[in-house]
Amino acid sequence: MGAHEIRIRLGGVSRQRAYQITSRADFPKPVADLAQGKVWLVEDVEAWMKVHRRDLDESED
Repeated sequence: MGAHEIRIRLGGVSRQRAYQITSRADFPKPVADLAQGKVWLVEDVEAWMKVHRRDLDESED
């Protein structure tokens, strides 16, 4: 899963917001850093979202 897919899963957040989220210390580490960008495992991102999505909604206020 790339940054674009993460943006979609997070409800269409901006590129800047997706970068902020994926740069968090508690966000899963990418499994690869390709020329086109970083790649994360879908399972890792979805598990992280289940725990943190409410926190993200509150921090956007």
